[in-house]
Amino acid sequence: MRSNALIVGSLFITAALVVGCSSTGASASAPAASQAPASVAPASVAPASQAPASAAASAASGAITVDAKPVGAAGTVLVDGKSGLTVYTFTKDVKDSGKSNCTGGCADTWPALTVPAGATPTGGASLTGKLGTLTRDDGTLQVTYNGLPLYFFKNDKAPGDANGIYEYWEAVKP
Repeated sequence: MRSNALIVGSLFITAALVVGCSSTGASASAPAASQAPASVAPASVAPASQAPASAAASAASGAITVDAKPVGAAGTVLVDGKSGLTVYTFTKDVKDSGKSNCTGGCADTWPALTVPAGATPTGGASLTGKLGTLTRDDGTLQVTYNGLPLYFFKNDKAPGDANGIYEYWEAVKP
Protein backbone atom coordinates (compact mmCIF):
# COMPACT_ATOMS: atom_id res chain seq x y z
CA MET A 1 0.00 0.00 0.00
CA ARG A 2 2.78 2.39 0.96
CA SER A 3 4.78 1.60 -2.22
CA ASN A 4 1.69 2.34 -4.36
CA ALA A 5 1.40 5.75 -2.71
CA LEU A 6 5.09 6.43 -3.41
CA ILE A 7 4.69 5.45 -7.07
CA VAL A 8 1.59 7.62 -7.51
CA GLY A 9 3.33 10.52 -5.77
CA SER A 10 6.43 10.13 -7.98
CA LEU A 11 4.28 10.09 -11.11
CA PHE A 12 2.49 13.26 -10.00
CA ILE A 13 5.80 15.07 -9.37
CA THR A 14 7.19 13.89 -12.73
CA ALA A 15 4.05 15.07 -14.54
CA ALA A 16 4.28 18.46 -12.83
CA LEU A 17 7.94 18.82 -13.90
CA VAL A 18 7.14 17.88 -17.49
CA VAL A 19 4.30 20.39 -17.66
CA GLY A 20 6.48 23.07 -16.10
CA CYS A 21 9.38 22.42 -18.48
CA SER A 22 7.18 22.33 -21.56
CA SER A 23 5.84 25.83 -21.09
CA THR A 24 8.96 27.59 -22.39
CA GLY A 25 7.11 29.23 -25.23
CA ALA A 26 9.19 27.48 -27.89
CA SER A 27 7.29 26.72 -31.03
CA ALA A 28 7.78 25.06 -34.39
CA SER A 29 8.45 28.48 -35.85
CA ALA A 30 11.37 29.16 -33.51
CA PRO A 31 14.85 29.53 -35.04
CA ALA A 32 16.11 26.12 -36.02
CA ALA A 33 18.54 24.32 -38.24
CA SER A 34 21.37 25.99 -40.02
CA GLN A 35 23.73 24.81 -42.65
CA ALA A 36 27.36 24.39 -41.69
CA PRO A 37 30.35 25.80 -43.51
CA ALA A 38 32.54 23.66 -45.75
CA SER A 39 35.03 22.58 -43.07
CA VAL A 40 33.82 19.48 -41.31
CA ALA A 41 35.74 17.35 -38.84
CA PRO A 42 33.56 16.52 -35.82
CA ALA A 43 35.35 15.91 -32.59
CA SER A 44 32.94 14.31 -30.14
CA VAL A 45 29.51 12.83 -29.64
CA ALA A 46 26.87 14.05 -27.18
CA PRO A 47 23.76 11.93 -26.65
CA ALA A 48 20.37 13.47 -27.36
CA SER A 49 18.83 12.14 -24.18
CA GLN A 50 20.52 14.06 -21.42
CA ALA A 51 19.39 15.48 -18.09
CA PRO A 52 16.07 17.38 -18.04
CA ALA A 53 17.93 20.67 -17.55
CA SER A 54 19.59 20.33 -20.99
CA ALA A 55 16.23 19.48 -22.57
CA ALA A 56 14.77 22.67 -21.10
CA ALA A 57 17.76 24.65 -22.37
CA SER A 58 17.34 23.23 -25.87
CA ALA A 59 13.64 24.09 -25.94
CA ALA A 60 14.46 27.64 -24.90
CA SER A 61 17.13 27.95 -27.61
CA GLY A 62 14.80 26.84 -30.43
CA ALA A 63 16.09 23.30 -31.00
CA ILE A 64 14.93 21.73 -34.22
CA THR A 65 12.58 18.83 -34.51
CA VAL A 66 13.31 15.94 -36.82
CA ASP A 67 10.21 14.11 -37.98
CA ALA A 68 9.22 11.37 -40.42
CA LYS A 69 7.07 12.28 -43.41
CA PRO A 70 6.14 10.69 -46.74
CA VAL A 71 8.46 12.00 -49.46
CA GLY A 72 7.45 10.78 -52.94
CA ALA A 73 9.11 7.59 -54.15
CA ALA A 74 11.50 7.63 -51.17
CA GLY A 75 8.62 6.64 -48.87
CA THR A 76 8.49 7.79 -45.26
CA VAL A 77 11.83 9.38 -44.39
CA LEU A 78 13.28 11.86 -41.93
CA VAL A 79 12.79 15.55 -42.59
CA ASP A 80 13.84 18.73 -40.83
CA GLY A 81 10.90 19.80 -38.65
CA LYS A 82 11.19 23.49 -39.53
CA SER A 83 11.87 23.48 -43.28
CA GLY A 84 10.37 20.07 -44.14
CA LEU A 85 13.46 19.29 -46.21
CA THR A 86 14.61 15.68 -46.52
CA VAL A 87 17.72 14.72 -44.54
CA TYR A 88 20.30 12.16 -45.61
CA THR A 89 23.09 9.96 -44.31
CA PHE A 90 26.45 9.34 -46.00
CA THR A 91 27.29 5.63 -46.21
CA LYS A 92 30.99 6.42 -45.75
CA ASP A 93 30.29 7.76 -42.24
CA VAL A 94 30.92 5.29 -39.43
CA LYS A 95 28.12 4.83 -36.90
CA ASP A 96 28.89 6.24 -33.43
CA SER A 97 32.33 7.49 -34.52
CA GLY A 98 31.51 11.12 -33.69
CA LYS A 99 32.94 12.16 -37.08
CA SER A 100 31.71 13.15 -40.50
CA ASN A 101 33.49 11.89 -43.59
CA CYS A 102 31.87 14.60 -45.71
CA THR A 103 34.42 17.42 -45.74
CA GLY A 104 35.58 20.19 -48.06
CA GLY A 105 33.54 20.43 -51.25
CA CYS A 106 31.37 17.54 -50.08
CA ALA A 107 30.10 19.71 -47.24
CA ASP A 108 29.21 22.46 -49.73
CA THR A 109 26.90 20.04 -51.56
CA TRP A 110 25.74 18.21 -48.43
CA PRO A 111 25.50 20.80 -45.60
CA ALA A 112 25.10 19.42 -42.10
CA LEU A 113 21.82 19.55 -40.21
CA THR A 114 22.80 21.49 -37.09
CA VAL A 115 21.32 22.82 -33.86
CA PRO A 116 22.39 25.87 -31.82
CA ALA A 117 25.09 25.45 -29.17
CA GLY A 118 23.64 23.93 -26.01
CA ALA A 119 20.58 22.57 -27.82
CA THR A 120 19.37 19.01 -28.01
CA PRO A 121 17.45 17.89 -31.10
CA THR A 122 13.95 16.57 -30.57
CA GLY A 123 12.09 13.98 -32.61
CA GLY A 124 8.51 13.64 -33.71
CA ALA A 125 6.37 10.81 -32.35
CA SER A 126 7.01 8.65 -35.43
CA LEU A 127 10.78 8.43 -34.86
CA THR A 128 11.93 5.12 -33.48
CA GLY A 129 15.68 5.80 -33.38
CA LYS A 130 17.89 7.98 -31.22
CA LEU A 131 18.76 11.59 -32.00
CA GLY A 132 22.05 13.02 -30.81
CA THR A 133 24.73 15.49 -31.79
CA LEU A 134 28.41 15.55 -32.60
CA THR A 135 30.64 18.59 -32.32
CA ARG A 136 32.20 19.71 -35.58
CA ASP A 137 35.68 21.27 -35.74
CA ASP A 138 34.08 24.71 -36.10
CA GLY A 139 32.18 24.13 -32.84
CA THR A 140 28.71 23.67 -34.39
CA LEU A 141 26.55 20.74 -33.34
CA GLN A 142 25.57 18.37 -36.15
CA VAL A 143 22.46 16.26 -35.57
CA THR A 144 22.86 12.48 -35.64
CA TYR A 145 20.27 9.71 -35.94
CA ASN A 146 21.19 6.30 -34.58
CA GLY A 147 24.81 7.46 -34.42
CA LEU A 148 25.05 8.71 -38.03
CA PRO A 149 25.42 12.40 -38.99
CA LEU A 150 22.50 13.98 -40.87
CA TYR A 151 22.84 16.23 -43.92
CA PHE A 152 20.74 18.29 -46.31
CA PHE A 153 21.23 18.23 -50.10
CA LYS A 154 21.84 21.66 -51.62
CA ASN A 155 19.50 21.00 -54.58
CA ASP A 156 16.49 20.16 -52.40
CA LYS A 157 14.52 23.40 -52.38
CA ALA A 158 11.07 22.46 -51.03
CA PRO A 159 9.42 19.93 -48.73
CA GLY A 160 8.96 16.67 -50.60
CA ASP A 161 12.17 17.02 -52.62
CA ALA A 162 14.44 13.98 -52.43
CA ASN A 163 17.04 14.87 -55.05
CA GLY A 164 19.92 13.78 -52.83
CA ILE A 165 19.56 10.01 -53.18
CA TYR A 166 22.82 9.06 -54.91
CA GLU A 167 25.55 6.47 -54.59
CA TYR A 168 26.74 6.72 -50.95
CA TRP A 169 23.77 8.93 -49.96
CA GLU A 170 20.49 7.68 -48.49
CA ALA A 171 17.27 9.24 -47.28
CA VAL A 172 16.84 8.15 -43.66
CA LYS A 173 14.06 5.73 -42.72
CA PRO A 174 12.54 6.24 -39.28
